[in-house]
Amino acid sequence: MGIVKQKSDGKGSLKDIQQVINNFPEILNTQIKKGISSLKQDEIEWLSPLKENDYCEYSDIDFINLLELNLVHPLESFWPKRGPQWDALGKSNKGDVFLVEAKANIPEIVSSPTGAGQASKIIIDKSLIETKLFLNSKNNVDWSGKFYQYTNRLAHLYFLRVLNNIPAWLVNVYFLNDKSVHGPKSVEEWQGAIKVMKTYLGVGNHKLSKYMIDVFIDVNDLK
Repeated sequence: MGIVKQKSDGKGSLKDIQQVINNFPEILNTQIKKGISSLKQDEIEWLSPLKENDYCEYSDIDFINLLELNLVHPLESFWPKRGPQWDALGKSNKGDVFLVEAKANIPEIVSSPTGAGQASKIIIDKSLIETKLFLNSKNNVDWSGKFYQYTNRLAHLYFLRVLNNIPAWLVNVYFLNDKSVHGPKSVEEWQGAIKVMKTYLGVGNHKLSKYMIDVFIDVNDLK
């Protein structure tokens, strides 16, 4: 089942994104609209993680259903079960969809390699390579290894935008001053770590960059 209830007394990015979506959505919405001019007049509704729904997070076909997306290219042929579990999901009044990945400290961006079984890994590798070729990343780095969480999110943006022609946006939310997890105090700290990750993966400015946005939110503004 791609629906996971989350605790309300957590810390780090889990707690921070719950706070933003349920209590301070305009902080996130304002930054998104500022970074993406075409969305300035749109209204954004956040569908997860909602307090009244046990702060549930969604993955697999359940995130597709929550966003009410009509797919031409089926998800199961692109990615096996136990795919990305989105920290937040939203939709605009004009049909744009927002996939959110949240981080509160730098070690979070260095994710573990995929733990998929052999059959699932064949599907994952095929889709990651397809995405990598589309983005014109020419290095020999295995995208199912280090920084796998970032690459599988890129792959899903490719799946929605390119294969299904859905107006999807990947929103990377980076929190500042989260003392509970010793998080970065400045945007520059985050940007340095992000640059290292992108250089390693061989992705700079690419075909999907215009559908991605990095948002920096100070947790002191969530009080």
